[in-house]
Amino acid sequence: MDWSLRELRVFVTAVEAGSFTDAAAELFTSQAAVSRTIASLERTVGERLLRRVPRGCEPTGTGQQLLPHARRVIAEADRFTEFLRSRQGALKLGYAWVALGQHTARVQREWAQQHPQLELELVRHNSPTAGLAEGRCDVAIVRRPVDEQRFESVVVGLERRLVAFPADDPEWARRRSLSLAEIAERTVLIDPRAGTTNLELWSDAPHPPRTIESTDVDSWLDAIAANRGVGTTAEATAHHHARPGIRFRSVKDGPRIAVRLAWWRDEAPAGLTQLIDAVTAAYGSGGRRG
Repeated sequence: MDWSLRELRVFVTAVEAGSFTDAAAELFTSQAAVSRTIASLERTVGERLLRRVPRGCEPTGTGQQLLPHARRVIAEADRFTEFLRSRQGALKLGYAWVALGQHTARVQREWAQQHPQLELELVRHNSPTAGLAEGRCDVAIVRRPVDEQRFESVVVGLERRLVAFPADDPEWARRRSLSLAEIAERTVLIDPRAGTTNLELWSDAPHPPRTIESTDVDSWLDAIAANRGVGTTAEATAHHHARPGIRFRSVKDGPRIAVRLAWWRDEAPAGLTQLIDAVTAAYGSGGRRG
């Protein structure tokens, strides 16, 4: 069947207006154009949809059945149009656990001042690519390597690795830093999908730690607060998710965590170069493609 969105709009408007004349006025067209459009839709359907009455028009039985479906199609089309319009004025920046830590607010404020026509919208999505592969964002903040065949990325900064533990921990509460070996003596909470902690950190240790999987940063923090284990994370987590009852300390022999911006290899979004420059400046480091 060959029908058009315009035909559905004219049909619904005619039903709601109650006459072809009033529908034409609402649609800024002629009564003859409304009549031709309705007739075209009726030929496609194969049945009358509107009957003329002394006061205008009213839907037939078939028209009554078609009406709610037509309204739903129009509503979906309007939402799709709004989605396309919103994408033209926004750069969606995804993140899984944390955005840019202490640099997040600065980048947002400066971006709003320097690029008023292109909103920088943060989108949280817990996946390995922070929503990039799922189409939830245009650029993603990631702290682990991405598939280089699908995505391009640039390192925009480095962050210290921290360990998180209950603030009342009798052994660690007064410590300023801890080692990976000390952490290995505890149960370690990890997020295998989007986290930065895995057993490779203890590849040289005689006994790797026992691990428990968590699904996202909130469940990770809840488990640590409940003393089910400890966790290592990027320093941005301490700024983005500071929580009473949890203490963060430096891992003195933990490798630094590279912060990357990633995007689809064949779809560099508008504003990407400016975003890389802004985030790199915030971290105070030179970007390196990877």
